Amino acid sequence: MENTSLATLLALGSMLLGCVALALFVFIVRPIRQRKKAQAVLKKQSQEKVAVSDVPEPAPAPVHAKPAAKVSQHSLFIIFAEPGQVTEQTLTQWLKQINADYDPLKKIFLVAGQQPANPITIANAFLPGELPDLFRDESADDPIKGISLIVKPPLRKRRNQQMIAFVAIAKEAAALFNADVLDTQHQSATEETYQQIIG
Repeated sequence: MENTSLATLLALGSMLLGCVALALFVFIVRPIRQRKKAQAVLKKQSQEKVAVSDVPEPAPAPVHAKPAAKVSQHSLFIIFAEPGQVTEQTLTQWLKQINADYDPLKKIFLVAGQQPANPITIANAFLPGELPDLFRDESADDPIKGISLIVKPPLRKRRNQQMIAFVAIAKEAAALFNADVLDTQHQSATEETYQQIIG
């Protein structure tokens, strides 16, 4: 009798464990397999759609302009809207504000910017390219019609802080003098021009 009840008890225990195993399979393993199959079907369908589509999607436009070719210096020309005595006074005040220093030998102004070893040059935009010492109330024979900003590019792209300062000074001057900004090709400077300078 004891052997029979023990055998019955073991049979019931194994049936109970079988039911638990079946429940685990139905509720855990089977849905995982179904999800994997569904993902495989979706992947296959998407690959078929890509293969069937005749028109390729246009490539997204690049965020940054392509870097400019290697140049020995960057130049921008700020052409004043209203040249004259008032503009020259404004220019004098602006040069003081940006901490420009006058070089009496070259007759230009230099701005240290972010890299004093590579200063930004401010010269007359028109020949002979010389500016009077505006800090000493000197005046040119002809009214100053514009200025040119010149800077050498950095040897390494990651050292472009001076290029950022250069572009900022050009934009500031353009706004202050209501001026046209021209590149070295005498075309109007755009954001793409500035991005090429910054690199």
